[in-house]
Amino acid sequence: MPPTPLQRTLVKSTLIAGAAFLALAACGTGAKDGADQARGTKAAVPAPAKPAKPVKAQVHGLPGMPPVLDPRDVYAADRPNKLSPVVKDFPSRVYVPNTESDTVSVIDPKTYEIIDTIHVGRQPQHVVPSWDMKTLWVNNDRGNTLTPIDPSTGRAGKPVEVHDPYNLYFTPNGRYAVVMASLDRELVFRDPHTMERKKTVPVSCYGVNHADFSLDGRYFIVSCEFSGELLKVDTEKMKVIGQQKLPFAGAMPQDVKVSPDGKRFYVADMMADGMWVLDGDTFGKPTLLPTGKGTHGLYISRDSREMYISNRGEGTVSVFDFAENRLTKKWRLPGGGSPDMGGVSADGKVLWLSGRYNAEVYAIDTRTGAQLARVKVGSGPHGLAVYPQPGRYSLGHTGIFR
Repeated sequence: MPPTPLQRTLVKSTLIAGAAFLALAACGTGAKDGADQARGTKAAVPAPAKPAKPVKAQVHGLPGMPPVLDPRDVYAADRPNKLSPVVKDFPSRVYVPNTESDTVSVIDPKTYEIIDTIHVGRQPQHVVPSWDMKTLWVNNDRGNTLTPIDPSTGRAGKPVEVHDPYNLYFTPNGRYAVVMASLDRELVFRDPHTMERKKTVPVSCYGVNHADFSLDGRYFIVSCEFSGELLKVDTEKMKVIGQQKLPFAGAMPQDVKVSPDGKRFYVADMMADGMWVLDGDTFGKPTLLPTGKGTHGLYISRDSREMYISNRGEGTVSVFDFAENRLTKKWRLPGGGSPDMGGVSADGKVLWLSGRYNAEVYAIDTRTGAQLARVKVGSGPHGLAVYPQPGRYSLGHTGIFR
């Protein structure tokens, strides 16, 4: 029986709808897939969500200490020419304490010439920037005084009586100055401005000398050069919490530096001819990395990638790469010398070191290792300070900034 007109109409409508559906399907995803494949690409898929930026771990530092800028780099504030408002107008100078001449030679780093000679107390050992970076303190060890220098004018002020100030540091919160009283066998915590004695910590080792602080500032490691020992000191409690003898007969530890990530401490050893590497948190047994004869000073590059190591006994500077965890270069001073203590210029291009036994100072290009200048100074130059330098505050010595 032939279909009725109504049935024919329903069938026609169904066929039209089906064709339309197929056409839409062809013009939609399937057509795009075909076009993408023709272009040699894949079908579009939703882009994966971008991973969230890692959140920097918070560092619970010593109470009152400025917040750590970057837990991966304690030297993050020390980038080239990043001078704080406190020091940005200070003239750039190199201050050289001459231990046998009882003077400080002041060098203009642009001309490599001595522009002033400041007479200070007996046997000045180091020139130390104060925590607030407004004063330079000359450590007159045998004169039992500290001579303040105003870095804005270069003028010396009235000496302050402090017994046996071989070296000088400041706690990261700026609450105390810490005098390394080498012959007195004491760590003396003092007011950072008046230098009034607040607490005396007797030590059983000989020759407390250099130090550096942990990432959180809660402890610091101290070298004892005459007994070959290391101390670990609780900053807030002002108490020795660890002591160990270095595993080398006749060890004579000198400068101390913490790694950028805060995980290791490096200790130069003048008799072991290298630097000790140890975990400060566990204060476990250190390992020795040979660098050169008479290893003495340790200085961090402005990008925190390298450390310059002065080898006083052979007239060289070794370069240690933190990422590669190895020595990568060794620079030799032409004609030899006795590179000792010093610092890096504000722009990071020049390493300044005193020539302890040669009455001279060396300026070394940090890109090539070439000697830029050799400046004659007084007798027995020691812990020179390059100033000003980048950073928010000073931990002392010849310039450790955070």
